[in-house]
Amino acid sequence: MARRLRYSRLRPTAKSKGPKMTGKTRILIVDDDEVVRGSYRRSLESVSCNIAAASDGNEALQTMEQNPFDVVLLDMRMPGQDGMSVLRTIKQKWPESEVVIITGYPSLAGAKEAVRLGAYDYVAKPVGPEEVINVTGGAITRKHWALRRVPEDSNAANGSCAV
Repeated sequence: MARRLRYSRLRPTAKSKGPKMTGKTRILIVDDDEVVRGSYRRSLESVSCNIAAASDGNEALQTMEQNPFDVVLLDMRMPGQDGMSVLRTIKQKWPESEVVIITGYPSLAGAKEAVRLGAYDYVAKPVGPEEVINVTGGAITRKHWALRRVPEDSNAANGSCAV
């Protein structure tokens, strides 16, 4: 069973009734280990979503430039750019994308920094198929609720009220 440092701001329970992953849900898996990428892909294919993979941070950012993803599963230690710098760039350029950090080198400081930068969750490897599905589903739920708030926030900023 994977160890999880609990620092996410919103964590749906297994019984949550939120948006389900569909064929329209776009997920990017970023890990330098081909076996890990394949494992996450197989887990998520069982819930019918569009999946792409990148082997490092630079490839991930190039892929995001082409078409942003709903959820990014991001490793921390990779050649080239590390996960924190990739997280920072994703949240600056595509704030609507949710990022889940999945690391083999968990630390309290790393978890705090990741959440401060906008990560949805910080999960320690090894991660089983069910946890990959659950954490991705939770990130989709958070994105769904964040997008639902946007019209309300813009109305408040314009001085109008929804009745």
